[in-house]
Amino acid sequence: MENVHLEEESSMWHTRNVWLFSFYFAGMRISDVLQMKWSDLKDGRLYYVMNKNEKPLSLKIPDKAKVILDLYKPLQLSNDDFIFPYLKEANTTSKRDIFVKSRNATKILNKCLKQIAEKCGIEKNLSNHIARHSFGNIAGDAISPLMLQKLYRHSDLQTTINYQANFIHRDADDALDAVLNS
Repeated sequence: MENVHLEEESSMWHTRNVWLFSFYFAGMRISDVLQMKWSDLKDGRLYYVMNKNEKPLSLKIPDKAKVILDLYKPLQLSNDDFIFPYLKEANTTSKRDIFVKSRNATKILNKCLKQIAEKCGIEKNLSNHIARHSFGNIAGDAISPLMLQKLYRHSDLQTTINYQANFIHRDADDALDAVLNS
């Protein structure tokens, strides 16, 4: 997905950038990505409060995310401006307007993701939430559950363990091999 050629400034180009930005930050929720402002970036770090559970978080900005940010930097009108274009016309004093425009943008993004998946030869259903699953799948058992809990912003470690159980198959595979290949 990182390398597929898309026309710059097209809907699919923006969609890919938003999806990858989410992925690079451990599958950040789409509503949080859309509401990201330039003021959330300070000293090479992203500071934000997750909408779902109001947990604050600070993460180093990965180099790949910096590349995406550099694409949008020329469009920055102020420090309080949204990074991505989907909420630039929103009434920032109206939570309802932000919600409605975020919901509408999510629908558009999910439609474009289906086209991108086709272009990339991805046969699975691609949606904004899949960025979270993709990160979890790649993280596998390489990252400790406590660190994943922090990255996912889960309140309970058991939630993280249950979530990762969908992606980690090595233990079950090893157990099956131990029985069948002994």
